[in-house]
Amino acid sequence: MKKENKFSVMSGREKSLILAEWLDEKQGMDVVIMDVARMSSVTDVTVIVSARGMKHAQALADAVLARAAESSIEFLSMEGYQSGEWILMDLNDVLIHIFQGELRDFYNIEGMWSEAPRIPYTA
Repeated sequence: MKKENKFSVMSGREKSLILAEWLDEKQGMDVVIMDVARMSSVTDVTVIVSARGMKHAQALADAVLARAAESSIEFLSMEGYQSGEWILMDLNDVLIHIFQGELRDFYNIEGMWSEAPRIPYTA
């Protein structure tokens, strides 16, 4: 007997583009998508987005959670929601980093993964 999948089956690339669109709809700024599959054992794709403040960062995370549930996209965990300075969301093969202000520059995730191919996304 074949077990039915309760989550949508799609590539990390496809999922990341959907997530980026949702973040953009909620006015997330400077969305960057990086294919880190060949460099990371943790995830295939990393999405980075900036928020205008704590409430905006939390609203972005809330929107992703709600839309992921509606679309049967697997969600594993989240960290940093209470402070909203840096929210990390784990959607299995895609990680989302939601940053406020200067923290994005300080942690420089894009620089750390500078050799990772960028996945083109335009709002």
